[in-house]
Amino acid sequence: MAERKKFIDVEIPILEKSVQVLGTTKDLHNKTIKMDLSRQMRGKGLTLTLQILNQDEKLVAYPRKFELTKSYLRRIIRKRTDNVEDSFKTATKDTSVTLKPFLITRKRVSRAVRRNLRNTTKEFLVNYARERTYLELCRDILENNLQKELLPKLKKVYPLAFCDLRVVETSEVAKIDFNLAEIEPSVEDASGDDAQADQVGLEEDGEEDESEDSEEGTEEEVKEETEKVEDNKESEVKESASKDVPQEGGNDARKE
Repeated sequence: MAERKKFIDVEIPILEKSVQVLGTTKDLHNKTIKMDLSRQMRGKGLTLTLQILNQDEKLVAYPRKFELTKSYLRRIIRKRTDNVEDSFKTATKDTSVTLKPFLITRKRVSRAVRRNLRNTTKEFLVNYARERTYLELCRDILENNLQKELLPKLKKVYPLAFCDLRVVETSEVAKIDFNLAEIEPSVEDASGDDAQADQVGLEEDGEEDESEDSEEGTEEEVKEETEKVEDNKESEVKESASKDVPQEGGNDARKE
């Protein structure tokens, strides 16, 4: 007898929520869900395609494709501007992805500027994806962290009115191991904390030494000031004594 269909909870870790899908646990494996994230992204027309995986009789959906809607792109494009598009495959730490950046300049630009923008974008995205896992890359795209790092680099080439990824897609969701445990603080990190503590201790010791040196310096300054005062007093006494003694030849000059 066939299993009866019912609403089953499907967890979506990247959105930190769950949705109910009609079907069975076996039938929903490798099925896709399409969601509109325009409200969550505050007006940004973004659609997310999720692929459902059956993990120990538990259904979990992971992102398979991000795509900006055509209506959203049509709304942000202006006259007397140029669009810069590209499409290439690159590798993350655990899989390969297809990236399609989409740029809009503030004014019309030459072909050389468009080529420079395209090459700079590709170089940045390839290096950025290489240092992260697929889920980390998806989270950075949802939180706009990737776009915030990319835009300042492209502004050095030419000012842009819009900078984003039009499509982010992978066909190897089922091959990715999403059950990796979170990385705990390693021994190197702990040693690094100890080293920072040692540095702080050294800085504090240095401050004490500096205070001692400053105290010694003040004592020396007091001694020098007292010696100067005594020398001034002696010089004043000598000057007064020389004024009281009559000068030789002074009275003879008056008589003459």
